[in-house]
Amino acid sequence: MGEVGAGGRRGVHSVRPLQRFSGFGLLRHAFRGHRDWRAQWRAPEPRAAYDAVIVGGGGHGLGAAYYLAKEHGMRNIAVLERGWLGGGNTGRNTAIIRSNYLCEESEAIYEHALTLWEGLSRDLNYNVMFSQRGVLMLAHSVHEVGISKRHVFANRLAGIDSEWLTPAEAKAFCPPLRIDGGLRYPVLGAALQRRAGIARHDAVAWGYARAADALGVDIIQNCEVTAIRRDTRGAVTAVETTRGTIRAARIGVSAAGHTSVVMAMAGLRIPIESYPLQALVSEPVKPVFPCVVMSNTIHAYISQSDKGELVIGAGTDAYVSYSQRGALWVTTEALAAITELFPIFRRLRMLRAWGGIVDVTRDRSPILGKTPVKGLYVNCGWGTGGFKATPGAAHLLAWTIAKDEPHPINAPFSLERFRDGRMIDEAAAAGVAH
Repeated sequence: MGEVGAGGRRGVHSVRPLQRFSGFGLLRHAFRGHRDWRAQWRAPEPRAAYDAVIVGGGGHGLGAAYYLAKEHGMRNIAVLERGWLGGGNTGRNTAIIRSNYLCEESEAIYEHALTLWEGLSRDLNYNVMFSQRGVLMLAHSVHEVGISKRHVFANRLAGIDSEWLTPAEAKAFCPPLRIDGGLRYPVLGAALQRRAGIARHDAVAWGYARAADALGVDIIQNCEVTAIRRDTRGAVTAVETTRGTIRAARIGVSAAGHTSVVMAMAGLRIPIESYPLQALVSEPVKPVFPCVVMSNTIHAYISQSDKGELVIGAGTDAYVSYSQRGALWVTTEALAAITELFPIFRRLRMLRAWGGIVDVTRDRSPILGKTPVKGLYVNCGWGTGGFKATPGAAHLLAWTIAKDEPHPINAPFSLERFRDGRMIDEAAAAGVAH
């Protein structure tokens, strides 16, 4: 299957050595005037056929292609992206990473991802700027204190680091936090995961892209999928794209908010809804905010980037939409909450705002596995948890595609759970709508 690759074997792409980064290499290139850096990944024309096609060029899709090539020996792979790499949800989030979920299935899948995050820069030879600065999750009521402590105890039973802090301890960990009694939502304590943190979202996409490309994966941008072809037995055979027909016996879909649109091309209805999720950043200031702070009650979260900007996230909009914009009142309410919790930020100016499209299921847990259509695999429904799951979701999708069966970690996240009523109800566990 496929055309003759550079190595002379039909259907096998040549592996080009990864351009490795190091301090010594940077110095060497500096003495050469930085004239001999090569492109981080190729821009190939699509082939007529591949062994596997991944729809979606975000972190999940690029990572799945990388792990298929690296761990499962597949080389004849293409990643199809309708726009540019990382232009979807990968580049439109607040980059928070944590694994302190409540349900056992969620703990397993997010801890798998966090473990991979901890070695990802070394694995890819690319600095994804993963900073384990800790995530502080505030409790504002007696009820929420009980829920948060339950999370802490459940995480400890699962071997996940988690601890409970008093208001004074929370302020010591995050000095800008206001804990006096004058707040609408007083801070009664906080759950802390010290291994959690943030990463640079576009660096994740770039790191996976260059590593996958070095293993022979074709990354094809500006290539929108318009149809999925099936044979008389119902198995997938090809995708129609804006750049021609591409044959493949295995198709993995990681298209985030547009997954339902892509899957409908194969005649499948996926139980997800898509909503805009907004975020915004402030003007840059000197380092002042040492961690990530989240509040489920108010639904706002904040961290500081390496450039000094305060990165602020809001809740999902109230209405389904494929727009990458949202209602003004959503961000206004988030800013009102942030400035009440952190009065020192009240005079900061906001530089820009944006929105992503989150795909949410009824139980607010992902769908990752096989579909009723032979050769078609899906990875979707991550809601607001998609970025933090990136390496884990990619790794598990690659396993599922290569072996045509789920890994034990993602087995509970099948489509069949909606038929059988085996929900993984993280919506109720987190006390938020997504």
